[in-house]
Amino acid sequence: MILPIQQQEFDIPVTLADQPDLLDIPNFYQHGTGNFWVAVVDGQVVGSISLLDIGNGQTALRKMFVHADWRGRERAVAQQLLQHLVQQARLQGVRDIFLGTTAKFLAAHRFYEKHGFLLIDKAELPARFPVMQVDTRFYHLPLAASAV
Repeated sequence: MILPIQQQEFDIPVTLADQPDLLDIPNFYQHGTGNFWVAVVDGQVVGSISLLDIGNGQTALRKMFVHADWRGRERAVAQQLLQHLVQQARLQGVRDIFLGTTAKFLAAHRFYEKHGFLLIDKAELPARFPVMQVDTRFYHLPLAASAV
């Protein structure tokens, strides 16, 4: 589900080989306060979201994708995924969630901002934040002040 969204919808020249995290989700994401969740409808994955523990009570939101047929306020797949991630992060004692995204994901920018993420400069990211090559916009959600 992720590769077609990246490659076909947004014309991002990325391959599975460029994303080794997708080939080893348990070892890459599922440790510390991190995890990887999917939304499944009738046995089909329609959405994904992950949290990468970068230490110090800080995390990176990664791999948030929703299949085109399941996007929008009516279905609320993205909102449910994000709400679950934030709830789980709070239970784990996470203080901050950071994310990087591409300038092409305009709807994602509006979505993150609507849910309390603040646009920040790249220089404001924690040193351990894994900046991806395509990332040009960065956001921060301080959980203590979040109302997601």
